[in-house]
Amino acid sequence: MRVVLQRSREASVTVEGKIIGQINKGYVLLVGITHDDTKSDADYLAAKIAKTRIWEDDEGKMNLSIAQHGGAILSISQFTLYADTKKGNRPSFTGASRPEHAEPLWEYFNEALRKEGLEVQTGIFGAMMDVELINDGPVTIIFDSPTK
Repeated sequence: MRVVLQRSREASVTVEGKIIGQINKGYVLLVGITHDDTKSDADYLAAKIAKTRIWEDDEGKMNLSIAQHGGAILSISQFTLYADTKKGNRPSFTGASRPEHAEPLWEYFNEALRKEGLEVQTGIFGAMMDVELINDGPVTIIFDSPTK
């Protein structure tokens, strides 16, 4: 699994003109799933993201987790995170998992985040979505479960 985390001041996801997920401060997670990802990968990344300390403490150091600082998560499925751009000018997406594997694993990942005590809003798997965010920092971090 690959997750791009963007710390945000506020964010929303809109499908067909309707806001379906919205948070104030927190994280926007762009979540990509590849063929051999498992629930173990989802559990690992959910715990890692919940405990990652990228919010400032009283001394201005990135030392607080989202639970300590407060905030919510907006999770967006994004198969394009597994684009292969090595050959030609048109990316190949064969590295991304098929929907019948990816969707249940993405939903499992979101539940794993909730079990970590986090509020999670989501987009709609496979839908064309407009994602708006005010990036805070900016702070953007990439997590890959194969590197655990």
